[in-house]
Amino acid sequence: MKFLFASLAAAALLAGAPAFAADEGPAFEAGTVWDFSQVQTKDGHFDDYMAWLDTGWKAQEEALKKAGVIVDYKVYLVENPRQGEPDIVLAQEYKNMATFDRTVAEGYALQSKIFGSLPKANADQAARGSIRTIMGEVRMREAVLK
Repeated sequence: MKFLFASLAAAALLAGAPAFAADEGPAFEAGTVWDFSQVQTKDGHFDDYMAWLDTGWKAQEEALKKAGVIVDYKVYLVENPRQGEPDIVLAQEYKNMATFDRTVAEGYALQSKIFGSLPKANADQAARGSIRTIMGEVRMREAVLK
């Protein structure tokens, strides 16, 4: 009787083995990190902002790419945004979350290298406020399914 019970228990365990094996780890790996800035252009200034994206912003992103800070960047246009929604989404892809763990001094040094001077960068940023509003930012990590 003991042998029969042990055989049934072993058979039940073996039957469930594939299910246990599948649960041994996660079904995904941590992927790259994406940062999405939501922008709403002011009436009559969409083309002005797009022109700046094609010049100043693109040059900034290429410098960040060359410095190894970002992996890639993209501009998305929102089709028929509703009241209070962005009409442009700017996306930056980072290798991982460690990219954001820089000292303030490192961040300022990189900004100075890209923009020339922080006062100029701040003035340029303030000037863009007349043609757009930054509505928010969303940072997400991609889940790469196995």
